Amino acid sequence: MHLPIFDLHCDLLSYLAKIPGASPSNEIDIACALPWLRKGNVKLQVLAIYTDVRPGSMDLALKQAEIFQSLIDEGAFSAFQAQSWKSSGPIAALASIENAAGLGEENSSWEAIERQLDQILSKVGRLAYVSLTHHTENRFGGGNYTEGIGLKDDGRRLLDLLIERNIPIDLSHSSDLLAEGILNHIDQHQPQSPIIASHSNYRAIWDHKRNLNDEFAQEIIRRKGIIGVNFLRAFLDNDVPERLFEHILHGFQIGGENAQGFGADYFYTQDFPDKSRHPFYFPLAENASKYPEILDVLAENLPAEQLEKLAYKNVLHFYQNLFS
Repeated sequence: MHLPIFDLHCDLLSYLAKIPGASPSNEIDIACALPWLRKGNVKLQVLAIYTDVRPGSMDLALKQAEIFQSLIDEGAFSAFQAQSWKSSGPIAALASIENAAGLGEENSSWEAIERQLDQILSKVGRLAYVSLTHHTENRFGGGNYTEGIGLKDDGRRLLDLLIERNIPIDLSHSSDLLAEGILNHIDQHQPQSPIIASHSNYRAIWDHKRNLNDEFAQEIIRRKGIIGVNFLRAFLDNDVPERLFEHILHGFQIGGENAQGFGADYFYTQDFPDKSRHPFYFPLAENASKYPEILDVLAENLPAEQLEKLAYKNVLHFYQNLFS
């Protein structure tokens, strides 16, 4: 099924920033290379600015923002226009921030954090979302592999800054306690603030800390947010490829017809030290060319209208409403 695809997460920018000689067209290196995106009929790709919690994260984030700007300027991608979207022309792109360590290192001043956000926005235009953490703890809160660490005072301050800018908050890498803190803080200050999970699956199908429990998933749905289904084997089921379809169908079953999309999470895996994670993707979702085949399988259980929402319409409507 050859529908347009809007995908909420890939790590092409960090690959281009870190790997010598990296190219956005190198389909051997990375599963979201331009040839794969074109074969999969991807029409919007969110490109994450990813950083670790370490000195130099802000410089690396700014470098990725500059790479994003160059990809647009050179015509590899086009700047996404939510209100005048067309399916022809170069693949559209939005930038996001995966781990707010790229906005502020552990000892950065708030003046530096605000300046960093302004600098990044000046290069990328709009941000599709910001996640406060990645896997580990930082000054803002607890990542998905931390226990008992929620929203910190600096996290509250950053949330207020993002709320002021109307930038969506991403729960994909939050600890459960952090996600709870984010939702509570938003309810107290700006209940209409946009919330998403850009690249997360469902804990009810595969019990993993990176996946959403149904309570958080249904909160995102209730708040008219978006959940992008992740293609990584570790978050689907280490041994059963078809679990991908079970995750997607579960999202529909808990009320997510207008909330689900794709967040495949393709990244450069060749230097990853944990060999138990290889291969990172099952063959049925091994690169961005696979979307039509995935939709063909889902067509056995979902009507055309729901497939269109999953493929692109839910994400399109979310950003049309956000950017209007």
